[in-house]
Amino acid sequence: MKPAEKKRITGRSILVAIVFSIFFAAIGAKAVYLQVFQCSWLSQKAAEQYEKQLTFYGNRGTIYDANHMEMACSINVTSIAVSPQKIKNKAAASKWLAKTLKLKKKNLERKLRSKKPFVWIKRHITPKETKAVRNFGLDGVIFVPERCRFYPNRTLAAQVLGFSGIDGNGLEGIEFSYNSYLKGRAKNITVLKDALGRRFDSEEKRGEDFSGKNVILTIDRTIQYITEKALEDAGKEFSAKSGIAIVMDPKTGAVLSLANYPFFNPNSFQKFDQKTWRNRAISDSFEPGSTMKIFLAAAALETGKIAPSTIFYCENGSYKIGRNIVHDAHPYGWLSLQQIVKYSSNIGATKITEIMGKKTLYETLKRFGFGTKSGFDCPGETAGSLSSYQRWTKIDSSAISFGQGISVSAIQLTTAASAIANQGILMRPYIVRGIMDNDGNMIKRFRPCKVRRVVSTRTANTVKRIMKTVITEGGTGVKAAVDGYTVCGKTGTAQKTDNKGKYAKGKYLASFIGFAPAENPEIVIFVLIDEPKNMHYGGTVAAPVFGKIASETLNYLNLPLHRQEYCNIKDDSNGGRQFKTKTENVKRG
Repeated sequence: MKPAEKKRITGRSILVAIVFSIFFAAIGAKAVYLQVFQCSWLSQKAAEQYEKQLTFYGNRGTIYDANHMEMACSINVTSIAVSPQKIKNKAAASKWLAKTLKLKKKNLERKLRSKKPFVWIKRHITPKETKAVRNFGLDGVIFVPERCRFYPNRTLAAQVLGFSGIDGNGLEGIEFSYNSYLKGRAKNITVLKDALGRRFDSEEKRGEDFSGKNVILTIDRTIQYITEKALEDAGKEFSAKSGIAIVMDPKTGAVLSLANYPFFNPNSFQKFDQKTWRNRAISDSFEPGSTMKIFLAAAALETGKIAPSTIFYCENGSYKIGRNIVHDAHPYGWLSLQQIVKYSSNIGATKITEIMGKKTLYETLKRFGFGTKSGFDCPGETAGSLSSYQRWTKIDSSAISFGQGISVSAIQLTTAASAIANQGILMRPYIVRGIMDNDGNMIKRFRPCKVRRVVSTRTANTVKRIMKTVITEGGTGVKAAVDGYTVCGKTGTAQKTDNKGKYAKGKYLASFIGFAPAENPEIVIFVLIDEPKNMHYGGTVAAPVFGKIASETLNYLNLPLHRQEYCNIKDDSNGGRQFKTKTENVKRG
């Protein structure tokens, strides 16, 4: 080989060596850069190819009644999703799925043409639908196991319980207000996939409970049923617009039942008018009518200047105040305080207020809790309306004394009456007894809470005796009497107002508030019937509902019967009749 040719070959070899050296150096530099400086980024990119983070929520807690019977729980259900790319004949698939799952075909076709790898078709389908889709064997369909809220008692206490949405968040009632306790905690799970995207393993924390806590109510399921049945019967009998009934333990403030008519089924709440979802016993206010007279009597007695036998002239049924005239349902002459409550005289109530003064009435009503929220543990409570006595005119004072010009909620009125039944002590109403974990341990308790003393024990006991006469012959509440038990009560009839604030002709609220047994009250019951037809007086419409609820509840609670003997009946100087009574407990056979 010639020297020149050899020199040329050597040069080429060196050039090739230099080029390859540069390439190897570049590759080496890139490798060092990636391995040393981009290590974290590469690891993350690799993990994304075979790992996926999924977020799951623990089971929603159960709602129990006072006897630990399930009122709301969660059950296993199936939801349907698809991988659109795996479905070949989208038109045929959408047509069949729309018919089977009762969905709109156009919406379904749009979902099946989506470029997303995962698309929801229908959440929480029925077992029948699940079986049909499985048997059809359509490629690309994904069956997703989920949990669904279920209310085993259907309409029972529906407005109290409320309901939760498809994603497990409480939307109404206890489900909403205690959502932070009931909702399961979130947990992240790392799912491993192979090259084809199939899951083959997962890393999950074991032994840790992510489920929500359980809520224990003061509601007794049996008493709730008794209350709802009696309320529904009255609503249908009088073709009423709606109705409310509450049963409360006056010694603790615990609500034993709370019913709103008409009912709805929280398992399919979407099918009902949204107005039926609302817990009107808490959120709606109304003029209470003559049920206010028991609190008027308490205010009068507290002054020490007026006794049950103090008499007032009731103007024979018509009393002029300025340009206004106050009427009674029947003309009365002289009536005692006791008789004014028994016969429900509006003029008598006006005369009492004129003597004791509007400031005294106002302050007493405020102590009973009117005009302020009670602190009840359900969402949407109204404070009602009670304006300052300094703005009251003479006719305002008169109207408020017999329950007009003031608005209250059903829970307020029941709580206030409970104070009279409870020796003059006002208790805070509550409906949740405690929060329990899944091991049965009570992690939070809600105990009875004394708010304040409203009136003296003597005054409370005197008002009880006056309220007993309302149930006796000649009183407005005779239809509230309960066989075997003594009862205290007061009727109320109030004309409703229209949107302009004027009283609407022919529209009334019939109500009754009372408690039993009279000597040692165990239950306070309030009943309100909205716009009853044909009849509208509280003593005719609401009092019998009270009687049914009281009778069945007292029997359910197995309280001893009372035998009452009336003796020493004599006419008093005011034309009324005085009863001295003797009451004995009678054991059940």
